[in-house]
Amino acid sequence: MQTIHNRGRLRRPALAILASLALLAGAAATIAQTDQSATPAASAPAPADYAEAVFAGGCFWCTEADFDKLPGVMQTTSGYTGGQLPNPSYEQVSSGSSGHVEAVRVRYDPAEISYAELLEAFWPTIDPVTANAQFCDKGTQYRSVIFYGNPEEQRLAQASRAALEQSGRLPGPVVTEILPAGTFYPAEAYHQDYHQRNPIRYAFYRNGCGRDERLEQLWGKPAK
Repeated sequence: MQTIHNRGRLRRPALAILASLALLAGAAATIAQTDQSATPAASAPAPADYAEAVFAGGCFWCTEADFDKLPGVMQTTSGYTGGQLPNPSYEQVSSGSSGHVEAVRVRYDPAEISYAELLEAFWPTIDPVTANAQFCDKGTQYRSVIFYGNPEEQRLAQASRAALEQSGRLPGPVVTEILPAGTFYPAEAYHQDYHQRNPIRYAFYRNGCGRDERLEQLWGKPAK
């Protein structure tokens, strides 16, 4: 992260507070880049008994944190996918010119959690009714997408989206895309496990972006 505006434009009445948050987040991002390697993170091969799934839900820091909470999820990796530019950098993706989205690759143990259960867990972590944005992050690079790896995942994803639309629980049509998975490029090392390595900076960003506030509007208060 280099500047808070790459995470979208926060529209809140307390402008002075938001300006302070922006300065703090921008400074934190600069420190993070200074302290961590700017090269993409290494991508270790998954054990043979693990499966992989790829989801885009806006800021990959937040999507990674949400999936890390699930039993059966063994590893998450922030990265870029969906575009044509090979080996994109964060700056290229965040500019909106690469065609890629911020996404998370989830490696999971199918003996503990199924792909259908991952889908069920994914929906309440995003805003499925807003196109080309998630919370304060604006642009196609932050849109929500489910990337399927085979026909069965495609079928399950489409059925899950259809069931959500038919439930009538959301205030508009579901615009989350379902697309075939392509090459996944791990993001720079300083983005990986950001919520764990930089919990205070992560909390500043997530709270300032209004993510949990919007999720509560859409889905209700999370179960304790």
